[in-house]
Amino acid sequence: MALSSSVTPSVALTAPLQLTYPLLPAIHAHSSSIPFCFPAKPSCKSDNYQLCTSTSPLKWRTRVSFLQSFLTKGKDTKTLKDELLETIAPLDRGANASPEDQQEVDQIARQLEVVNPTKEPLKSDLLNGKWELIYTTSRSILQTERPKFLRSSVNYQAINVDTLRAQNMESWPFFNQVTADLTPLNPRKVAVKFDYFKILGLIPIKAPERARFGELEITYLDDELRISRGDKGNLFILKMVDPSYRVPV
Repeated sequence: MALSSSVTPSVALTAPLQLTYPLLPAIHAHSSSIPFCFPAKPSCKSDNYQLCTSTSPLKWRTRVSFLQSFLTKGKDTKTLKDELLETIAPLDRGANASPEDQQEVDQIARQLEVVNPTKEPLKSDLLNGKWELIYTTSRSILQTERPKFLRSSVNYQAINVDTLRAQNMESWPFFNQVTADLTPLNPRKVAVKFDYFKILGLIPIKAPERARFGELEITYLDDELRISRGDKGNLFILKMVDPSYRVPV
C-alpha cells in the first residue's frame, strides 16, 4: 500500500502507507507525505445549469475508463510494466522528472491500473513484505530542497496485511523510520495513523497529532510491482524486494 500527508520528521506505504510511499501515504523523517487516494472531478464553467449537469460524473468516469481501455488495448501487462520501468529509470525516483516526464509516467501507470490483476489488494498476501520506492511525485519524500548528499539514497515501505501495520524506512545518511496503523476504508484504500518515528533508526519519538493521519489507495498490485495514490494527489510506484519482511509490532 504505498501513505500521503505531510509529516515533519522525514521518512516516507508505496508508498509507496506519505507512509512515504505507496501503501501508506509517503513518510519522511523530516518532511514526508503519505500516499493514498485521488478522485478527479470534471469541471464546468457554463452558466447554463442544464448544460453543466448534462455530463454526469458517472458518464465522465465511464468515458475516461473507456479511453484508458482503448489506450491499453494491444499492450499486455508485461509490456506496460517494462515501459513504465524504462521511463522511470533515468528520473532518479522522480527527483529529475520534468512536468512532461511526470505526465508520461502517470499515463502509463493509469494504463496499468486498468488491468490491475488484484482487485482487492487489502485481502491479498501479495501486499505483505518490504517494498522499495522507485518513483514518486512527492517532493517531501524526494527531499529535493536538500543538497543531494543529504537526501535518503533509498526509501522502503513495509506492510503487514494481517496486523494492518506499515513502516517507512530511509537509508543513508539518516536511516529515519516511521510506523503506522492502517484502517481499511474499502478493499483498496486505507486510512493511516502514524504512531512513532525513529530518528537515526534508534531514537523513538511519538508522532505529533498533525502528522498522524492520511489515506492511501492501492491501484495496482502484483508480486513485483505496486502502484499507490495518496490523498494529496501524489503517485507512488514501488517494487518488491523482500516478501518475508514483517513490520515490527
